[in-house]
Amino acid sequence: MPKLKTKSSVKKRFKITATGKVLAGHGNKRHGLINRSQKMKRTNRGTMALPEQDGKTVKQWAPYGLN
Repeated sequence: MPKLKTKSSVKKRFKITATGKVLAGHGNKRHGLINRSQKMKRTNRGTMALPEQDGKTVKQWAPYGLN
């Protein structure tokens, strides 16, 4: 069997924790920030763990994990 390729977008956007959870950055932080509340901008900092269903999809796109 040939090797499977990892999607380049997944390499850039996600991390997989030691317990298998998938971490991703929050959305709504690129433009139009003047229209967003300060609370929304504050709570969207950092990363969040994806729901299990979305995490499975990301792991299919990264068959050998992410470093």
